Amino acid sequence: MLYYKTYTQESSQEWVVLVHGAGGSSTIWFKQMRDLMRHFNVLLVDLRGHGKSKDIFWNREYSFKEVSKDVVDVLNHLEISSAHFIGVSLGTIVIRNIAELDNTKIKSMILGGAITRLNIRSQFLMTIADWFKKILPFIWIYTIFAHILMPRRRHRESRSLFIREAKNLRQSEFLRWFTLTAEVNPLLRYFNEKEIPVPTLYIMGDEDYMFLPQVKRLVKQHKYSTLFVVENCGHVCNVEQPEIFNQQSIDFIRRNS
Repeated sequence: MLYYKTYTQESSQEWVVLVHGAGGSSTIWFKQMRDLMRHFNVLLVDLRGHGKSKDIFWNREYSFKEVSKDVVDVLNHLEISSAHFIGVSLGTIVIRNIAELDNTKIKSMILGGAITRLNIRSQFLMTIADWFKKILPFIWIYTIFAHILMPRRRHRESRSLFIREAKNLRQSEFLRWFTLTAEVNPLLRYFNEKEIPVPTLYIMGDEDYMFLPQVKRLVKQHKYSTLFVVENCGHVCNVEQPEIFNQQSIDFIRRNS
């Protein structure tokens, strides 16, 4: 089972599950914890191969279905029947896939720096990474990606965090996770075509040029989805603008509790 940690709030029955992205860990939520813990019960998880889950042996295949089931297994173990989910970057795909497996588990979804479709530039980057993944140390690839995704000076903190967290990932684990890239486009295409009846809030930085345009188009088509754009903010909006991210998240959860 995944490493997890819970923080309970006696005055609330609502659970919030935080799902990090690839190369990260539950520590990326350090700017959210104080605010969320004032209002809700909070569950942190480290995805397989990440954080404190990296030393757990996984004999199951690496697929978005299995990675998503890992999180559901923790909820079942804790007897949490349903919860609000907050994710960032690749973690948003995991959450959306949990909703696909069993949408009764999810009361609402808050998706920060969401990946809803890969544009031509991001597909090109994935192709280049595929060419060099067994030749170059994976941290070089992560560092290049971090500077492309978060190029501005004010993105420095989230960019540094992205790289620092990735250093804890093993090369073998990186290669296992990289196999998931073959699933991304078909999965995202399916998610775009089929909306899940779950209240969904996208929180995107206005400088998240790689993914914001696709989210804008998606929200126009999906009636259960809304978009909040954070000004002067890049891809990792929970780190760059935590006060805005937290308030928007808390308000959305309250409206859907």
